[in-house]
Amino acid sequence: MSNPFDLDDNEAYQRWREQKLEDYPTSLEQLVVEIDDPRQLTPAEHEALAQRIAKTNMAIYASGTGEDPDKEIVRRLGLQFGLERLDHNMCADDDAISSLEQADTEPRTGYIPYTNRPIAWHTDGYYNDLDRQILGLLLHCVRPAAEGGMNQLLDHEIAYIQLRDENPDYIRAFEHPEAMSIPPNMVDGEELRGWSSGPVFMTLDDGSLHMRYTHRKRNIRWRDDETTREAVAFLGSIMNADNPYYFEGTLDSGQGLICNNVLHTRTGFEENSRRLLYRGRYFDRIRLED
Repeated sequence: MSNPFDLDDNEAYQRWREQKLEDYPTSLEQLVVEIDDPRQLTPAEHEALAQRIAKTNMAIYASGTGEDPDKEIVRRLGLQFGLERLDHNMCADDDAISSLEQADTEPRTGYIPYTNRPIAWHTDGYYNDLDRQILGLLLHCVRPAAEGGMNQLLDHEIAYIQLRDENPDYIRAFEHPEAMSIPPNMVDGEELRGWSSGPVFMTLDDGSLHMRYTHRKRNIRWRDDETTREAVAFLGSIMNADNPYYFEGTLDSGQGLICNNVLHTRTGFEENSRRLLYRGRYFDRIRLED
């Protein structure tokens, strides 16, 4: 069976690449779907979101929920796309959906998503074990910051194309089982998570492409070889506004992002902000067909 992510199957790759890039969106506005209630999509709303996700691995919805703090918005929207298995990560709420707001108590104060500091490019859960990878991600904005808190987005399949076109050996380096390693998470001398090593790119059982990545400069160990260093540098060079496939925007009340854990980041925002987003992280990839 042909596989576009097999470096020895260039024919399949070229067919997939051509289809992927044909009519690819050039602005964030092309990712936006106006919906009424995320908890109960109409067939037309579901189809419009699915079309965008099929093309770009992500979609933005703009709903009429405003500042409604109902966390069922996240859970029920996710279920409509096959997102069921939530990651009960350490700082998540009891329902496994995280309330992303500026925290003033531990342990959340020690983790950047719960501060107003900028967040570097990453995919969620890059430090998770390989059998607990975050495949789906849902962000819902209840209240934006008065200033700042902008997200930048890049489809990981686009990053794969640009890396492979530049040098297929970059993909080989990023597929190495020890390409990227994250050291243990230590708090007060206690190890909460051990070393996490694995590839940057991996092909899932269903044939889809998954990426684990962080642009952090400290507390990371890249495989010590020249090709990996070049691949890391090239990837860093394409994650900016010069890339025609890069998107950026700030979620407003009632808006959200649903995606297959694409590359993303966030700018900082003013201190003591009322900003509140809900985040659902899933061990499931988005299902586009019932």
